[in-house]
Amino acid sequence: MYPEEMVAPMRTDLTSAGVKELKSIEDVETVMNNTEGTTLVLVNSVCGCAAANARPAVKMAIQNAKLPDNIATVFAGVDTEATAKARSYMEPFPPSSPSIALFKEGKLVHFIERHHIEGASAEMVADNLVGAFNEYC
Repeated sequence: MYPEEMVAPMRTDLTSAGVKELKSIEDVETVMNNTEGTTLVLVNSVCGCAAANARPAVKMAIQNAKLPDNIATVFAGVDTEATAKARSYMEPFPPSSPSIALFKEGKLVHFIERHHIEGASAEMVADNLVGAFNEYC
């Protein structure tokens, strides 16, 4: 587990943009068991590719005209139970931090794994998300 003092700015980076933080299993279940509409879940991380690519990409993508009904995040290595629960909805993909999942009516329809985030720019990841938003939202 990482100290809260260290991760607080990384949490605020998303919550200040309107992303809902899921810190418990119950938080995750509340969002994921609502199978109407679309839900985006970012598995946040302390790594450099989360800071340079994943978080900025989500913040850029949520400026799009079409958006998921729910936009949420869990924090890997911090909120471990919530992250494990969120990842259970992302199967069959292996755990990946950061990663970004889009669900429609409770079904996983789009997934961006870490290896697609760390080798791309934030703009490329945002474009990927915008394409998914335009298709599924």
